[in-house]
Amino acid sequence: MNRKTLVLPAVVGLLAPLLAACGDGDGGGNGGTIVVGTTDRIAATAEAPAPLDPAAVYDVSTWNVFRNTFQTLLRMPRAGNQPEAEAAEECGFTDKRSARYRCTLREGLTFSNGHDLTAEDVVFSVERMTGIDDPAGPASLLDNLDRVEAPSEREVVFHLKKPDATFPYKLATPAAAIVDSEVYPADDLLEGYELTGSGPYVLESFDADSGKVVLARNQKYRGGLEPANGRVELRFFEDSGDLEKALLDGRVDVVNRTLSPEQIGRLESDRDDGVEVAEMSGQEIRYLVFATEDETVGDTAVRRAIAQVVDRGELVRDVYDRTAEPLYSIVPSGLTGHHNSFFNTYGEPDAKAARAILERAGVHTPVDIKLTYTVDHYGPATEEEFETLARQLNETGLFKATVEGVPWKTYLPTARKQQYEIYGMGWFPDFPDPDNFVAPFFGEDNFLGSPYENDEIREQLIPRTRVKDQRDTAVEDFVRAQDIVAKEVPLLPLWQGKQYVAAREDITGVEWALNSASVLQLWELGRGVQA
Repeated sequence: MNRKTLVLPAVVGLLAPLLAACGDGDGGGNGGTIVVGTTDRIAATAEAPAPLDPAAVYDVSTWNVFRNTFQTLLRMPRAGNQPEAEAAEECGFTDKRSARYRCTLREGLTFSNGHDLTAEDVVFSVERMTGIDDPAGPASLLDNLDRVEAPSEREVVFHLKKPDATFPYKLATPAAAIVDSEVYPADDLLEGYELTGSGPYVLESFDADSGKVVLARNQKYRGGLEPANGRVELRFFEDSGDLEKALLDGRVDVVNRTLSPEQIGRLESDRDDGVEVAEMSGQEIRYLVFATEDETVGDTAVRRAIAQVVDRGELVRDVYDRTAEPLYSIVPSGLTGHHNSFFNTYGEPDAKAARAILERAGVHTPVDIKLTYTVDHYGPATEEEFETLARQLNETGLFKATVEGVPWKTYLPTARKQQYEIYGMGWFPDFPDPDNFVAPFFGEDNFLGSPYENDEIREQLIPRTRVKDQRDTAVEDFVRAQDIVAKEVPLLPLWQGKQYVAAREDITGVEWALNSASVLQLWELGRGVQA
């Protein structure tokens, strides 16, 4: 190839744990075994009674296991933003209000254990997910479901409480994973490290201590995919340095998350290391969350003053080496309805304007605040990012900011209890629609556990956008929601990440490894002729 870095189409997507490959001749496709390495340990390695039950896990890394082992009625396509049939033969709304949705299953579907997969299993799976409603699970994605029924062995009909044009996207997530009603208990979680699905792979083994997962091609799979390999191994690395070394040594053949900007630069520049780097657009976002009932940042003026001085350009230039773009909205660029509300409201960083905001509100300066981040989840540059944010705030003389790093195991539950006044989070979308950047944050029972409420967003804007199946007709309402958030600042968007996949030259299918919904498509990876 003439270029070290390939810029791939925007529709390919973002995110996903790291891909990798080393062949040992296992059958299936032309790829043998593909090893997937990641520094993001999947949730299944945590101490939990049901680490591989879809009803109990809402985690990016584990979802990538689920997406490859369980079927859903729909899935996101290889390219593009519209869900397409998977376990279903066809699906569609049967009314003009987007409140009743019908799917017809493919013929001959079976689970990996040989049991028939019928419409009753789909009904069982959905009712089980919503009935268990595990606090760590994704049942909230289906909270608009009134009832689901199976008129026949191959027909499923969903009746929604309110119209929701995004419902097909939700059926393409593991929240709607189809489980075997003869294996999974209806009212409880399935404990242990086994799973039974009907996806393109089966779980061959799982090592809870090392985080190693082995997936083998499911010979009973009936769907629209044709895996290019016979086996996939997911392997966990303690840090990105070990991961990079494994890539260069040939023990790992494809890498995505979480490499530092410096590592990406090295891999791009070295033309003799046998590695190609693919650059893709992405919808990963990073943002600050404010505890809006906190004594200090509960004051809107304090939050607005912080928004007035944060310099996103410095973050993406000096910390992330331009592997990200400044983000001035809760909805990332590339999606219908994206609007730079924060830039329109605050413009360039301006300490004088921030001082005026605080003075008008009678806030005494400097304001003592603490920024908290996680040390082991979002990559090695996170510490520098938060040190830079604190410096930016302190240089204005308006704030006295300190930072604290906390391990993810402690960080997430503490953050959800709103026990940090300002903390950093990332969001990888469940599906590529602006609704998934608005409703999870500002709808009822938001996933952050934030007490912030805005009745206009919750009661008017979100419901109105969901009625509109032509998503471009919902732009005005999405813009209004973004403007409200910029004014009240319950959270502060910082940057939108680009996506990089570094692959050894004999790996094929890298350009399709991630789709527009950030789904890790393991079935696309194979092994070809050495370049």
